[in-house]
Amino acid sequence: MMYTRNLKCVATMAQKHDGIQIPCRHRQTKLVIAMNSALFCFGVTTTTLAGAATAQPTDGETTLPVISVSAKSSPSNTSTGYTVTSTTTATKTNTPLLDTPQSISVVTQAMIKDQAIQSMADTVRYVPGMGISQGEGNRDALVFRGNRSTADFFVSGIRDDVQYFRDIYNIERVEVLKGPNGMIFGRGGSGGVINRVIKEADWNQIRELTVQAGSFDAKRVALDVGQGVNEVAAVRLNTMYENSGSFRNGVDLKRYGINPTVTIMPSDNTKVVLNAEYFKDDRTADRGIPSFDGRPLKTNTSTFFGDPNRSNANTELKAVNALIEHKFNDEVMIRNRTRYAAQDKFYENVYPSATVKGTTSTVAIGAYNNVTKRDNFFNQTDLLFSLNTGKVKHDLVVGLEIGHQDTDSTRNTGYFNNTATSVNVPINNPITKDPLTYKLAATDADNNSVTKQTSLYVQDQIKLLPQLQAIIGVRYDRIEVDFINKNPANPLALNVKDSFFSPRAGLVYKPIETVSIYTSYSLSYVPRAGEQLTSLSVTNAALEPEKFKNVEVGAKWDIRPGLALTTALFQLDRTNVIIPDPNNAAISHLGGGQRNKGFELGLAGRVTSAWSVMGGYTYQDGVITNTLSSAAKEGAVLAELPKNTFSLWNRYDINPRWGVGLGVINRGAMYTSTDNTVRLPGFTRVDAAVYAKIDKNLRAQLNIENLFDRNYYASAHNNNNILPGSPIAARVSLIANF
Repeated sequence: MMYTRNLKCVATMAQKHDGIQIPCRHRQTKLVIAMNSALFCFGVTTTTLAGAATAQPTDGETTLPVISVSAKSSPSNTSTGYTVTSTTTATKTNTPLLDTPQSISVVTQAMIKDQAIQSMADTVRYVPGMGISQGEGNRDALVFRGNRSTADFFVSGIRDDVQYFRDIYNIERVEVLKGPNGMIFGRGGSGGVINRVIKEADWNQIRELTVQAGSFDAKRVALDVGQGVNEVAAVRLNTMYENSGSFRNGVDLKRYGINPTVTIMPSDNTKVVLNAEYFKDDRTADRGIPSFDGRPLKTNTSTFFGDPNRSNANTELKAVNALIEHKFNDEVMIRNRTRYAAQDKFYENVYPSATVKGTTSTVAIGAYNNVTKRDNFFNQTDLLFSLNTGKVKHDLVVGLEIGHQDTDSTRNTGYFNNTATSVNVPINNPITKDPLTYKLAATDADNNSVTKQTSLYVQDQIKLLPQLQAIIGVRYDRIEVDFINKNPANPLALNVKDSFFSPRAGLVYKPIETVSIYTSYSLSYVPRAGEQLTSLSVTNAALEPEKFKNVEVGAKWDIRPGLALTTALFQLDRTNVIIPDPNNAAISHLGGGQRNKGFELGLAGRVTSAWSVMGGYTYQDGVITNTLSSAAKEGAVLAELPKNTFSLWNRYDINPRWGVGLGVINRGAMYTSTDNTVRLPGFTRVDAAVYAKIDKNLRAQLNIENLFDRNYYASAHNNNNILPGSPIAARVSLIANF
């Protein structure tokens, strides 16, 4: 059933502070009733999973909540088709994108459905300025403005830095923030961050079943069901199962996830959202092909190098999230978010560990395995309030974040025939079946790290004049790492404390209501423990954290409602990098390490009532500014950074029943590492789609990747691990609403 809401509440409350969708209420209900309703609704949901319900449309528009009264917008209530008007991620307040002095791209639910997106790599294909790294076949790895990261991932604003391949079956939208984001997100975020917004339970009834099948034996089913139980509680459940093959020999994937959520509103001004997730991902760890003579080896794109049967990546994730927010009045609100996540991951690789030897037409195969267990706990409390000083309005955020991360990580080297760490195999038959044992080598890690974080931050959004706004903020982080290497060959125990301030400042000028011109400055820091908190050593423990500084100038134009054009010029500098003394190898100092200058152009939204687009163009010129090692010399081009990239996705609705999609991705040539010895050629790829609305409850779509079956190389981890792009591949989806 669907609950109506009092329209009067919208006018008085919706424009105020940031928060998550809080529907209006006719009366207050006791909390005990809410909790009993929540327990009851979980039971109801479990017994009705086979049923499905009314779906969200995908042909360009995202359904708005019936009525939403809130200190902050819900995940979908500012979204129309391929655009959003505002987001809370960049400022912690519900701020229009036009008023945010930062480059931000949002992949909406409509875009996710139109492209049948399932993974993080799929998500950023048409996002300007983003690159995809290989992740050694066992984790997401993205490139933000020349900086590769496996840790700058967030879920509903909370850190999600464990290494795994994320599925977006339970995600409403994905927000990509470019440039350092230390003031909001703390450590890391050197080139940008990605925030996944979880689907929440609300009072909109949904029953949607999606069944997919495609090339290379791809099979997937997903279910999204939810509704209000009464005026106090609403529930939602997202679940997914996939069992798929690959164009790569011996490579497959099995994964499933379940994510129940409950929303409880004991009053108009108080909201509690609880959700839990269990996610399991088992796949082949595919490290791709090696290089030869400065480019990828010419071989069949399906050829596996190593042994797929002994290259496995298994991840298990258990997570719980809680949101509590209360609005005291029109000017003051408090919000608390908590996330606990436990990850258990194992992977092993039998993979190409060197370039091809041209004289013998052989390649070296190496092996290792890794076990990682991590428990993450984070809690954020934000106090949001507004005040005036004369004619100047201030929207302020004062916050506290605490975190505790306990990580165990062990790596074991593989020994072939119990003696050799590598074997040579012919490139025309690059599979090895030699007996393999794993042992802890002297250089292997057997680490435990416990990281404690305390952060304080304050931000002020200032409306100086009707056309002029400013944002200033600063965050203080104190991070303590207890690090132990238990390897008997190299034992080590360290306690390292870092503290740093991450400021941000921006100015926005709006000559007219639909145009803004902005400039901004921001900093982020990465402690010496590294983004995964396991990189401490005797030589780096006492050094200051690496620093990333971004200066940006840009403009945004809402050409018409639902169509936005953005531009940005930026310079991103990486400093506090360890630089060896060229005259004495025993001496080093900290200095500038790299610089990336670039220009970004983005377009998203409805060009006409039938034509929607998303994409853009990016130019980047990133170089090493000081010689860091023999493999990273001054003047070298940054790894995995093409100078020019262009992407544009189009959807055109021919009539209410039929629609088509067409996308173009063009990526320039790029180097696989900073030694600049191996270069991936540029490519152009075309994607396509056909959409059919069979009746009001059933839709079908066909998505085709690489329509013209071009050979190209999608990503790399280094000179010897290069992943070929998929040949032409099709996926058929049936979406049923009941």
